[in-house]
Amino acid sequence: MEFSQDDFDRLLMFEHARKTAEATYARDPLDADNLTKWGETLLELSQFQTVAEAKKMTSDAISKLEEALMLNPTSNVMWSIGNANTSYAFLTPDPDGAKSYFDKAANYFQQAVDEDPNNELYRKSLEVCAKAPELHMEIHKHSSSQQIMGGASTASTNAKGSKKKNSDLKYDIFGWIILAVGIVAWVGMAKSNVPPPPPR
Repeated sequence: MEFSQDDFDRLLMFEHARKTAEATYARDPLDADNLTKWGETLLELSQFQTVAEAKKMTSDAISKLEEALMLNPTSNVMWSIGNANTSYAFLTPDPDGAKSYFDKAANYFQQAVDEDPNNELYRKSLEVCAKAPELHMEIHKHSSSQQIMGGASTASTNAKGSKKKNSDLKYDIFGWIILAVGIVAWVGMAKSNVPPPPPR
């Protein structure tokens, strides 16, 4: 994988945040906010990994977030677990396996909406999650057709190409996830920063 300077800077920042969260956890394992930050950081770091490593890191993120939820069940933690389950679903090529993670994500997003019904980000996340299985099928169908077409190439080209395709698939999946979350966050911020009406 090749990283831009911005990617490298983000990787360093999240790696530092991960180490800080680990150290904080060693001192205070009951700090729910730290566990939440740790889980969210692992989720961010998973974007820089191979698919297998990303799945493991995302699974670890889910574990940390569920631990935080047991200590302090906030809507933010529920929303973060929903994001982690959505990410894991996109990393799972089997549609049935992915569906169970999409269902878990929808459940957590719904809980976040129930806790904070005025939060636009939570409501948009729930809406996007409903459309995620279709996107998952398209991404993996596209990936499968690329692999089938690549089968006609020579063995050496195929070996190099499959690494490139797996890397491209991972970036496609994370790109869609980041785009969806970014749109939802942007809409939420835009609605929360509406200027007050002019005085009459």
